[in-house]
Amino acid sequence: MSVRRFQDDSCKESLEMMANIFILCMILAISLGFWIISITASTYYGSLRPISPLRWLFSVLVPIIITTRAVKQKSLDRSGVVGDYYIYGFRVPFESCSSVALIIGFLLTVANYSFFAALLAFFVTSSKLTKWKGDKKKQIDAEYRAGGQRNWIQVFCNGGVPAELALLYMIENGPGEIAVDFSKHYTASWMCLSLLGALACSAGDTWASEVGTVVSKSPPRLITTWEEVPVGTNGAVTVVGFLSSILGGLCVGLAYFISQLICVSDLDISAPQWPLIVYGASAGFLGSVLDSYIGAVMQYSGYDENRHMAVNYYTDGVRHISGKPILDNNAVNLFSSILIALTLPGIAWGFWPRN
Repeated sequence: MSVRRFQDDSCKESLEMMANIFILCMILAISLGFWIISITASTYYGSLRPISPLRWLFSVLVPIIITTRAVKQKSLDRSGVVGDYYIYGFRVPFESCSSVALIIGFLLTVANYSFFAALLAFFVTSSKLTKWKGDKKKQIDAEYRAGGQRNWIQVFCNGGVPAELALLYMIENGPGEIAVDFSKHYTASWMCLSLLGALACSAGDTWASEVGTVVSKSPPRLITTWEEVPVGTNGAVTVVGFLSSILGGLCVGLAYFISQLICVSDLDISAPQWPLIVYGASAGFLGSVLDSYIGAVMQYSGYDENRHMAVNYYTDGVRHISGKPILDNNAVNLFSSILIALTLPGIAWGFWPRN
């Protein structure tokens, strides 16, 4: 019996390894396709820069290394699946979370190293904070997952908008780093700020949720009515949470700013880049406020009298607190990042320094 079980486990591990190899081959094929398209486009349109072999290699290897490490550290969920495949009676999960993370990481890295720096700052800090004081979060958050793992839906909702903007950036400008300067690169600067705003928005909301819920000494208040509500209520805010959202956005903006100093060659004749830090902090704060407001209105929140915690569903014994069951947390995050990405660059344009 033990021999049979050992053989089954060995076969299952082999099949999972084959699935991982298939995902890796798919990522390589997609990245090679981008490379070929880039070279072809640069041939017909001389103004576009092709993807250099070094940039392509960096954009493939670095996301693979980071994603593999994240899976091992359980920051990404291996079980977040689109579907399961059954081979010879064994269930082999399609690791969609890793695939989505790899594709998003590749797109942002190949488009602009500053995009990659902002994404890395968001992912690393958010993953650490999500795991921070996990035992306490289990007691107040009905949906907290052990280790703070993110599934493919969460990865897509936080990275989908930046990935689309990175694609548009490459179509408009080609791969490479540019200074954010509306007088010289109006459209590209708008896209850069949109992408930075989306990532800073996600970072601000994550920092506010993960820090504010466990550090704040005062009870949270619902952002729409300013009434005291239980910890974990959608749309609940605290002063600590607001300050954390500013720090989260500032961290992403600072990473973008530092990468600009390292990678952009013509900063001496371009507009100052330090406003990127202020912009990131503003996007983090405004994104957190917007996320809280949408959550308070369009997410159901109730208090489970049996479990003594706030929940996002209605059953017997659950008292309604706020909101309607229209959106879930992932949809709220997605809508918030879209709204910040669309509106904040227009506001920044009016205040951005001109050289």
